[in-house]
Amino acid sequence: MSDKTETPTDPAADQQAAAPETTEAPETPAPSDAERLAALEAEAAQFRDRWLRAEAEMQNLRTRAKREADDARLYAVQKFARDVVETAENLRRGLDSLPPAAEDEPELLAKLRGGFEGVERAFVAMLERHGVQKQDAQGKPFDPELHQAMAEQPAPEGTEPGTVIQAWTPAWTLHGRLLKPAMVVVAGKG
Repeated sequence: MSDKTETPTDPAADQQAAAPETTEAPETPAPSDAERLAALEAEAAQFRDRWLRAEAEMQNLRTRAKREADDARLYAVQKFARDVVETAENLRRGLDSLPPAAEDEPELLAKLRGGFEGVERAFVAMLERHGVQKQDAQGKPFDPELHQAMAEQPAPEGTEPGTVIQAWTPAWTLHGRLLKPAMVVVAGKG
């Protein structure tokens, strides 16, 4: 037998010695009801602001889409209308090429002139019903939005410089938008 005497060990003491000491994290105090309410109100205000911005953006999108659809509907025929006004101008050129009316002219010529003038009036009226407007430029101030200057001549006596003294063709608009500019001669300064 040995000299050593065994002493009974305490299992709980052994576990404490084996386990490292842990420090407890400081406990955060629970927010009070007033603080929680304030945080929820701030969050609700933030969501309301986001919602209002999204609604405003959607309204702008709807307005823009409606405007684009209206423009597409109004101006979809722009190319066709440009071709049709070319025909109206050719009809006017044909009428202008007829000799001036005279008392002793043949009855057939007078009837033809009257018939073609009636066709032109009806044609221009039909264009106007569909939003195509004819704007005569002669005698009006030069407007670069409506007129295309083809030449400049010295201003005749009594005419302001910058006035259209001769219009080769009228200006045509489609629902207020320029379709075809008037080809004009403008009075110069000298």
